[in-house]
Amino acid sequence: MKARHKRLGFLAAGLVLLGLASWLVFNALDSNLSYFFSPSEVAENKAPEDHVFRLGGLVESGTLRRGEELTVRFVVTDNAHRVNVEYTGILPDLFQEGQGVIAQGRMNQNGIFVADEVLAKHDENYMPPEVADALEKANEKGVAGTIE
Repeated sequence: MKARHKRLGFLAAGLVLLGLASWLVFNALDSNLSYFFSPSEVAENKAPEDHVFRLGGLVESGTLRRGEELTVRFVVTDNAHRVNVEYTGILPDLFQEGQGVIAQGRMNQNGIFVADEVLAKHDENYMPPEVADALEKANEKGVAGTIE
């Protein structure tokens, strides 16, 4: 075998190994990504059914219900659609009705978003950009509401 053929064989093997390594990395990253969806996008079935994602919007006033032990139920809205959320754990200190929130979790078979983590805004002037954009899009569709 000539040296030229050996180099070509090593190059081909290297490209195959590089392709395999790239596929493994991207496959691992894809399983760890969590995308953001608004309640309107969840209502339009754009959110994945079997994957963790983030749901953001406003906590609808009058919907906060504390259940047994540490289970809390509330509704997240973008002033166009509503999604029922259930969370078991301690809520952030700044969590309250009428404020922006992002919850990470997945939808269950009953159409309830079961959150593993709830994030609240960190001061009275801040709203996560994703939540503000989702509320703005809902308002552009002609739905009445305000962005706080």
